[in-house]
Amino acid sequence: MNTFPFLKRATAAGLLTAVGALALAACGAPEAPRAATVPAPAVGTPSRPPTLAPGPSGLTPVFMRAAGARDRTVALTFDADMTADQGPRAAAGERFDNPRLIGTLRRLKVPATVFMTGRWAEEYPRQARAIGRDPLFEVANHSYSHHAFTEDCYGLPTVPASGMRADVERAFGAFRRAGIEHPMPYFRFPGGCYDRRALKALNGTGVTAVQWDVVSGDAFATDAGAVARQVLDGVRPGSVVVMHCTRSAAPATEEALRTIVPELRKRGYRFVRVSELL
Repeated sequence: MNTFPFLKRATAAGLLTAVGALALAACGAPEAPRAATVPAPAVGTPSRPPTLAPGPSGLTPVFMRAAGARDRTVALTFDADMTADQGPRAAAGERFDNPRLIGTLRRLKVPATVFMTGRWAEEYPRQARAIGRDPLFEVANHSYSHHAFTEDCYGLPTVPASGMRADVERAFGAFRRAGIEHPMPYFRFPGGCYDRRALKALNGTGVTAVQWDVVSGDAFATDAGAVARQVLDGVRPGSVVVMHCTRSAAPATEEALRTIVPELRKRGYRFVRVSELL
């Protein structure tokens, strides 16, 4: 039985947070896959969100940026990170959420894609539900545990190949329990680390793996100006920017946004969700 809810429904439209300081990096990116042709839906049924066709040998496809984009579109993405073993730290008062950042996105009317771990959705179900039901945003999968899908990924614990699909499914289950009705069929590898084995393990799930081409450098950064400059220097038409939605591990992100958003709009850029780039 298919346990991935997005296969039955539709929706409207450098560092990574972990136990320690992590760098954002992709491991062994495969040949860029071609876009899938999404069949027209039957009368009375909604269409699926856009995804990419499987890569060579049916491997899970990977999207990094809309390389052929002619108009000035950019997708801001935010990783809502929390590892499976950080519950005690949250109970002690550490904040892995950032409601002020979400509020700034709403105030500035910036569409965005939030890559959420299942553990984050369990810790902050009201926020997860509010983000998931806000038409400005879309929620995508960042694993349940935020454990790595490859060996040697910045010190993260490793998910065995036999448990990778279950970890992704568990995150979707956490989203459903939090009240996120329409998570997107997109998956971001913890630490950005993946290899052929990981892509094969997720084969058949229907997800498109989403990476990025612009690293904000916001994780553990305290200089909002430096974060803003790094984003502004890196953005090109069709870019995917990776940022973070965790107050304790990315304290300067919200302030940086207040520079990034008006400056990119001044340059003629339009903000879109990942689904719109696809």
